[in-house]
Amino acid sequence: MPIFPRARVPRVVLALVTGLVTGSSLAAPALAAPAHAAPPSPAASQGKKVFTVGILSDVDSVNPFTGIVVEAYEVWGLMYDPLIGYSPKDFTPTPVLAESWTEAPDQKSWTYKIRSGVKWTDGRPLTARDAAYTFNRIIDGDYEKTNYGNYVANITKAEATDDTTLVLHVKKPTPIMTRLAVPILPEHIWKDIDGKKVKSYSNEPSGAPIVGSGPFTLVERKKGQYIRMAANPGYWRGAPKIDEVVYRVFTNADAEAQALTRGEIDYAFDLEANVFKSLKDRPGITTRASKYSGFNEIAFNTGAALADGTPIGNGNAALKDKNVRLAISYALDRKTLVNRVLDGNGEPATSVVPPIYANLHYDPPAKQDFDPAKAGRLLDDAGYAKGSDGIREKDGKKLSLRLFTRQESQESQNTGEFVKGWLKDVGIDVQVKVVSEDALTEIIGRGEFDMFEWGWVVEPDPDYQLSVFTCGKRSYKDGTAVYADLSDSFYCDPAYDKLYDAQSGETDPAKRAELVKRMQQMVYDDAAYAVTYYYDDNIAYRSDRWTGFVPQPDPDGSILFQYGTYSYLNIQPVTAAAQKSGTSSGGSGTGLLVGIGAAVVLLGGGTALLVSRRRRAAGADERE
Repeated sequence: MPIFPRARVPRVVLALVTGLVTGSSLAAPALAAPAHAAPPSPAASQGKKVFTVGILSDVDSVNPFTGIVVEAYEVWGLMYDPLIGYSPKDFTPTPVLAESWTEAPDQKSWTYKIRSGVKWTDGRPLTARDAAYTFNRIIDGDYEKTNYGNYVANITKAEATDDTTLVLHVKKPTPIMTRLAVPILPEHIWKDIDGKKVKSYSNEPSGAPIVGSGPFTLVERKKGQYIRMAANPGYWRGAPKIDEVVYRVFTNADAEAQALTRGEIDYAFDLEANVFKSLKDRPGITTRASKYSGFNEIAFNTGAALADGTPIGNGNAALKDKNVRLAISYALDRKTLVNRVLDGNGEPATSVVPPIYANLHYDPPAKQDFDPAKAGRLLDDAGYAKGSDGIREKDGKKLSLRLFTRQESQESQNTGEFVKGWLKDVGIDVQVKVVSEDALTEIIGRGEFDMFEWGWVVEPDPDYQLSVFTCGKRSYKDGTAVYADLSDSFYCDPAYDKLYDAQSGETDPAKRAELVKRMQQMVYDDAAYAVTYYYDDNIAYRSDRWTGFVPQPDPDGSILFQYGTYSYLNIQPVTAAAQKSGTSSGGSGTGLLVGIGAAVVLLGGGTALLVSRRRRAAGADERE
């Protein structure tokens, strides 16, 4: 579902979860920004260099098998390294724990050379055996597979032939073996947490920091308030230039912006358009709209069912008709949403792979642009005639639909009101229901909705996002309990599944891109979603205090909430000398977007709906 990174992936169910990545080398360009005089930060007086990030959604879990929001992915990325990361320049694969990798001549296995000398934060060596343990746990697990099952779908077994050699055996050639967004976990910690315990395992500090391998370690958490992370002085790439990262949770963007202005935080993430605009030209503050990999949509209940086809939920049967869904899509004025809801910080959307991934994005030749007349004709063709009150009906039943929007997002609620008005104009009655994201994830997992507004963050490799529309990713039962998997529209077409299987084994980039575009075309033409907009990542930060941010992709991409830890390894306080000379580098003014909550959202208990909707990315879809 949306935002879970809905990916960073795109940041639901009755129970859900999601997944992410981290980055690599420090050699990356920094952004130039103005220098301003500034009051000392609260941390400075304590002798520590503490970088404080304001967030609007708390981390739902620091257990990588459970969390689903983009903020969780960000924290995991600081705690645990993956095998391979994404470069800051253009998302190409770059070494992290794996120094190198090779595919066997028979294409039945991949061998990764794990760098030696890396240690967990408790001093134990990190070896290929930890990586093999992590992958085998996902391969053999159930709950663990929810967030990371896509990455291991073609992997049959992981083995460590020695401390620095990891071999992953595969069923068939697969293109994602250099894009395995899986955090490598310490076997000596996690082996005692079995498949049952893991569902409730918090992975939070209790007297000692959490053991990890990344540039920071989790040392303190107060739910709903903050998460504090301390620099790992023994990090294999070299210790970060700051001592701590603190994520401080705010209930609304106005409060977050005020804290930034007062100097209580250094970075404000996920700003809505009006708040973002209010911070422009403030002394000492730089605003930035970065290019981003997220999208939002109006999702349809195309026929809620379990993966085996057993119907669930109470969705309106009208939405099983493609013409009704297409009519709704044509009734939406996406340009107005971008201008009025996003204040122009985004662009009207079409397909589910954003244009930031130019080689994979599908640009429909015939777009579902705003056309109320065509929407009306489609509804006529579907047998829905307007009644005396202007509302369409069929077989004596009015066309009335529930649209769920998110309590935590004013943009979601504003979108809902626009959609309600446009659909009324074409004869559809819409009842807007505002609920919390937690509640919505549960509603979606049970199939108890007609439409909802949310979004996803899409990873650089499209496999995860594309899997959301496969039949097998619909909800499932474990005993008497229903669990949501990744599907939040319950779209199911065997022809789509065949294309998904084909792309998952296609190693020729051009041929795979063609398959990926055909899949996007199917979802677009069948209107599983009415994708509304690709949003920019609106953030603001104290450029009078901090410098060294690294964009991904270069030069207009996000500077935090990336697929990697580049900025965290490079940021440092603006020195007095740099202020005097005006040579500080921080971030540029108004660009395109930074990681919003596109994190995917899922249902609360454990499994994943989508995700940043890494809904919402980086990693992630993930919701927002």
